[in-house]
Amino acid sequence: MKTSEIKELSTPDLLERIDTEKTMLVRMKLNHAITPLDNPQKVKEVKLTVARLLTELRTRELNKKSNS
Repeated sequence: MKTSEIKELSTPDLLERIDTEKTMLVRMKLNHAITPLDNPQKVKEVKLTVARLLTELRTRELNKKSNS
């Protein structure tokens, strides 16, 4: 997911997406432990996506505090 796409999401959508991506990451890790994934690089991509989502959420929180 690109940064520009993340910035377009509303805050509730962002929170929902974070939850979904974290669940998918846990599931992928478990599956990879049992049987190797076809593309283990996918785990890294999902981790980066979660980090991008959390960064955007934190940025919004800081902007909200500074504007108040």
